[in-house]
Amino acid sequence: MTDHPYTGAPRVLGQQSALPASPEDAALDYVPNPRPGVLYCVRFAAPEFTSLCPVTGQPDFAHLVIDYAPDATIVESKSLKLFLASFRNHGAFHEDVTVGIGQRLFAEMAPRWLRIGGYWYPRGGIPIDVFWQSGAPPEGLWLPDQGVASYRGRG
Repeated sequence: MTDHPYTGAPRVLGQQSALPASPEDAALDYVPNPRPGVLYCVRFAAPEFTSLCPVTGQPDFAHLVIDYAPDATIVESKSLKLFLASFRNHGAFHEDVTVGIGQRLFAEMAPRWLRIGGYWYPRGGIPIDVFWQSGAPPEGLWLPDQGVASYRGRG
């Protein structure tokens, strides 16, 4: 890894890439923001996100929504997809997964602002939704609703 994750050539883009063994092993690539100085929001939605319950080893499912206002860099989407997929065999509680993803992206990419919503499907009959943001959104940022309804079950 280089001094800053966004310096040097991308490690994933344009390469055949295996699924990382763990989130810690996943390389996130960052590229220069094509519109530096412009305030805008980027959204990634992962409606079929999975991880494992750290107690039972059973799969957990979530719809993740990541919004951020870039500064100098943006996250490269293929590396983000592989990072998110690396949680398939990773055992952690919903809170740790959701907040950890947001904090890692914020620490490495250093956007102006970032938020993540983790809309988890029921475990033990109770849906758990987890939200984290880096602080107040920048003034003037158009921020659409994340568009994920609270879990209601069937009907």
